[in-house]
Amino acid sequence: MTYRNRLLSNLQTSIAAKQEFSRQEEQIDSFSRAVETVVRAYRHGGRLYIAGNGGSAADAQHLAAEFVGRLGTRERASLAAEALTTDTSIITAIGNDYGYDQIFARQVVGKMRSPDVFLGITTSGNSSNILRALEQCRAMGLSSIVFCGRDGGQARPLADHCIVVPGQNTSTIQELHIVLAHALCECVEEAIFSG
Repeated sequence: MTYRNRLLSNLQTSIAAKQEFSRQEEQIDSFSRAVETVVRAYRHGGRLYIAGNGGSAADAQHLAAEFVGRLGTRERASLAAEALTTDTSIITAIGNDYGYDQIFARQVVGKMRSPDVFLGITTSGNSSNILRALEQCRAMGLSSIVFCGRDGGQARPLADHCIVVPGQNTSTIQELHIVLAHALCECVEEAIFSG
């Protein structure tokens, strides 16, 4: 396959996945409920904590930056958000002492309080450290959201709001997760700062 054809193929795959997702009413409704949860948290002084692995870790940082900074051109107050993927001392200490599957759950315990919200990002829906964090949120009565791919995996029943995007390729799933992340931030900005 030529470089040109590879690019065109990837574009078509991405477009098809986005079109398919736009027809999934259940997932769109789940996204809307997730937005309402985040808006409610911010209106009551809460924070958003975001986590993922690999490319999803970068997406967590990207989304936190959009909330703390701003997404568009609208001047607005900063919204409290933190990626749980950025402190190497915390991550390596927890990983060493408790295991890699606990790196986010321990941070949930140490940092989160009601009405905070946890957002996990996992293309497979089976990342063990995201699953443990979702279980910890449930144990503490904290709201949780997860962005997944494929069939939602084990994360699906653990999160209060699970948004599953179509696609089998990790890259396609991650592209849709970025669309979700930007839409989430945009919707929260409009809800809190419009009018």
